[in-house]
Amino acid sequence: MTWHVAAQASDLQEGDVLGTVVAGQPVALYRVDGEVFATHNICTHAQACMSDGYLEDGIIECPLHQAQFDVRTGQVISGPTKVPLPCYRARVDGEQVLVELPADGAAPSA
Repeated sequence: MTWHVAAQASDLQEGDVLGTVVAGQPVALYRVDGEVFATHNICTHAQACMSDGYLEDGIIECPLHQAQFDVRTGQVISGPTKVPLPCYRARVDGEQVLVELPADGAAPSA
């Protein structure tokens, strides 16, 4: 696993979701209750960008079919999908948001 710069901390305000590409992987970043979280940016149901969805209280809603996931764990809150959203470890280091990705560039498993 390798840590990568995903964004500037100032680009991710409380309650925000930000889509980016990190080492070739689509990543969604979230700031919830002062903490930073990261998930794969593609819904496990129908390939929509999670960063285009609606974030409230740590729950991201897919913009396509309204599947809901907890951004802290990736767990499905409501369907139509039953497949969790893959998560990455994330942290703020100074002014940078870092995301840990597999060294081989593979998407994380759910």
